[in-house]
Amino acid sequence: MNIEKFQESMYQLIVETSTNLPKDVRRAIKAAAERENAGTRSAMSLATITNNIKMADDNVSPICQDTGLPTFKIKTPVGANQIEMKKAIKNAIALATKDGKLRPNSVDSLTGDNSGDNLGDGTPVIKFEQWEKDYIDARLILKGGGCENKNIQYSLPAELEGLGRAGRDLDGIRKCILHSVYQAQGQGCSAGFIGVGIGGDRSSGYDLAKEQLFRSVDDVNPNEDLHELETYILKNANELGIGTMGFGGETTLLGCKIGVMNRIPASFFVSVAYNCWAYRRLGVAVHPETGEIQEWMYQEGEKIDFAQPVAAKEIAAAVEAPAEPEVITLTAPISEEQIRQLKVGDVVKITGMMYTGRDAIHKYLSDHDSPVDLNGQVIYHCGPVMLKDDEGNWHVKAAGPTTSIREEPYQGDIMKKFGIRAVIGKGGMGAKTLAALQEHGGVYLNAIGGAAQYYADCIKSVEGVDLMNFGIPEAMWHLKVEGFTAVVTMDSHGNSLHRDVEKSSLEKLAQFADRVYK
Repeated sequence: MNIEKFQESMYQLIVETSTNLPKDVRRAIKAAAERENAGTRSAMSLATITNNIKMADDNVSPICQDTGLPTFKIKTPVGANQIEMKKAIKNAIALATKDGKLRPNSVDSLTGDNSGDNLGDGTPVIKFEQWEKDYIDARLILKGGGCENKNIQYSLPAELEGLGRAGRDLDGIRKCILHSVYQAQGQGCSAGFIGVGIGGDRSSGYDLAKEQLFRSVDDVNPNEDLHELETYILKNANELGIGTMGFGGETTLLGCKIGVMNRIPASFFVSVAYNCWAYRRLGVAVHPETGEIQEWMYQEGEKIDFAQPVAAKEIAAAVEAPAEPEVITLTAPISEEQIRQLKVGDVVKITGMMYTGRDAIHKYLSDHDSPVDLNGQVIYHCGPVMLKDDEGNWHVKAAGPTTSIREEPYQGDIMKKFGIRAVIGKGGMGAKTLAALQEHGGVYLNAIGGAAQYYADCIKSVEGVDLMNFGIPEAMWHLKVEGFTAVVTMDSHGNSLHRDVEKSSLEKLAQFADRVYK
């Protein structure tokens, strides 16, 4: 094989997967946008998502700033040199990271050190399989941490919140899958896709679940029982009312794929791999001798470029639709009085400074002074993709929000300690933070998860950076923004949209408890 050409092909696969959403996924998102009721915050979120997809196309930049853990599944003819192929893939990963197509995401689990090039023990994941065909089938999925954290595994029989007992049968499996969608809420950047693995052991069950994510959204399961279950789940999960970003709405799930394998008598696992709307997986057929790409996978059917409005329903209903929500402009530093005037559902646009802070920063601030004055300021739960130019200036290549619930142990205390008035993230936070918002005079703003290009465009300059020893995603970036849009989902009066949606979706989930499936 021409290994240099193969490396180039793998680089192309990585770049396309990170920046160019597959045709089948685009069609699913278009259908969701057309279903959504005009004038709602879910409709606004889907409009932002489609705009972000178009911007990623135009900029050839990451759709989402969390480019995840690259996972390759590669089938090779007998005799292919998998050792050399693995080296080429790692070289391609490092180059794509250097070029800003991937965020450096490989972290030493003991020291916390970021390798800076996405290489390290266990990263990237590369799984080889031999087959009898005469070409190489190479597929890649970039699955971010927000949706990865919402994966879930059930051991049957089990007692499930809202659904009661799930037994070792198709009805029990049905309950597990519905519960998996409920428990994700908006934290996995819904509306999402799920892969389900029935059987196996704990590790092979998860492998089977993730394997389903390599299927086409449009395919038909050859197993009639599983085909019927996939159809049932897709229809009924969308009755839970969780909606895009967990704001409520018509679409909570965009796809469901289920696989099955044998198990031992004592164990019955149902494993669910949750994937966000930014469903980044592509594949290529590669010539085994030249190393050149012969064909791209997941490219059947119409491609939606999102250059034009995707929802005719939106246009037709514009006159009758509810008025667009009033937008409130906030300029940092923000006063407590301004914050107390905000309520759940308000749409705000932020101008001025904001400071990024994720897991490492929050732990640091709990034990140390802040490197900057945060009184009246905005903390953004974000791990951006950054590139430095020849003059040494930093530029933001992608900057969407990360899942906020990870900061729940720290957030309220840090807000009170440093006088922070607003926190931006996705998926909402818990009771401890809500109580602190009410006591201190703070607000939680939900940005649109995965909209990394949309928000990068709102960042007008990088004014500085602190704590780079934590690595690019975890450093504290000082960002000057303009027109940064988000929705108030937790206010200073004790109200939480996330709590309300979770409660209402649990009530709807309970309606499925006694339904006989088969």
